[in-house]
Amino acid sequence: MKKEFVMRGQTASGQTEVLNFSGYKPGYAYRLTEFQIYPSTNIGDQNFEMCASITAAKTAVAPTDVNFNDEGLLATVLITGSTSIGNSMVEYGVVNDTFLITQNLILMMQDTVASKPTNWQIRFVAEKMSGPEEAVANYRQYTISDD
Repeated sequence: MKKEFVMRGQTASGQTEVLNFSGYKPGYAYRLTEFQIYPSTNIGDQNFEMCASITAAKTAVAPTDVNFNDEGLLATVLITGSTSIGNSMVEYGVVNDTFLITQNLILMMQDTVASKPTNWQIRFVAEKMSGPEEAVANYRQYTISDD
């Protein structure tokens, strides 16, 4: 089994994507290690502010209104760019890389300036688990997604 893999795509503003882990291999879980977004606009010619979130919960977490007390929130990222400051681009991100993923996740994007689609890339690492570790990881994610 590959130790590391990447999911990537482009999502319309205000929309969600399901990151499908339903075909995962028994005895393995996944850790989210990196989450990046990138505009689909002409970044040298436009201002932009885009944000995204990844959750293990039943519903998406609005990336414009995250709460780090939400146990299902696994990652959030914000990227901004301004033509008035010499085409500067700034990205902030927080990733919970300790959460063992065994079920599907929900990704949500929001472009707060122009409602353009946003490109995203997420890196995961596979982790071998013992039977008891797998049971705990499955139960934890189930309780979060069942709220």
